[in-house]
Amino acid sequence: MSTPSLLSRVPSPSRAVQRLIAGAAVVGQAGIAVTGAVVRVTESGLGCTTWPQCQPGSLVPVADPVGGQVHQWIEFGNRLLGGGLGVVSALCVLMALFARPRRRRVIVLALMMPLGVVAQAVIGGITVLTGLQWWSVAPHFLASMPLIWLAVLLFRAVGEGDEPARPLLPRPLLALQLAQAISVGVILIAGTLVTAAGPHAGDIRTPRLDVPVSTLAQLHADLVFLLIGSLFALGFGMRIKDATAVQWRRYWTLVGVVLAQALIGLVQYWTGVPDVLVLVHVLGATLVLIAGASLWTASRDRGPEPRQPEQLTTPTRELASHA
Repeated sequence: MSTPSLLSRVPSPSRAVQRLIAGAAVVGQAGIAVTGAVVRVTESGLGCTTWPQCQPGSLVPVADPVGGQVHQWIEFGNRLLGGGLGVVSALCVLMALFARPRRRRVIVLALMMPLGVVAQAVIGGITVLTGLQWWSVAPHFLASMPLIWLAVLLFRAVGEGDEPARPLLPRPLLALQLAQAISVGVILIAGTLVTAAGPHAGDIRTPRLDVPVSTLAQLHADLVFLLIGSLFALGFGMRIKDATAVQWRRYWTLVGVVLAQALIGLVQYWTGVPDVLVLVHVLGATLVLIAGASLWTASRDRGPEPRQPEQLTTPTRELASHA
């Protein structure tokens, strides 16, 4: 008889625990984007002047009689949250490896979490070492967006099967969803350009993108209006094809957060981009990603989730032990 491997001897996490860990990944990926915005609007981007240390020779903030420690602690706090997200990401991988039956798609999605955290740490280090140049800050924010989407897919994958995805809506509507996902990505890129030219650089000494904010804001708004139009087109298609109640709930959630984002963006522009609205707008961007990914998963079916070992009946266990 062969000796059982370590993975086979560790109890399989329950489905509830798996959902809890995957849900924490969704919250963590969204939260780190919002706390990054806090760093930016408080001009704390260079509170820690180097990386991976906070100050030369110290991992933590140090006494500064001139500048104080507030900016240091804000930036350092964001780094600590990044470390917490790293722990959650590691738990996602352990969850996927110890779960039985072991599922390839769940493992792949789980691995994306720590890989994303490492990529974010590297980009963040480059951002600090280059003095918060706008072309380094933008990728630091944008990298969080696909990770939020993937975290939602991981959360859904825990509770669904492993069959090939079966469309629950006509393929033209699925193609429209794909186009909307791409357009959201383009909108986010345009939004970072608006930020790059605007007043919130992360540090008062950071040079800005030399393009009129009004021009970039108009481009950003035009793209949002196109997205809203495509969402209403999707709604008409779903009405014709008798979408399910779950699909309608997620559709209207997506429409609601997109419209709220558009309104917040307009108010931001009219009121001179106040700090608090920047934070709300970044939070809204993460909610758009979560709502969009949730509708995406509700439009496809991968069959029932596989039964865990404790769900098997005794005869089934005995049959499996003799196989």
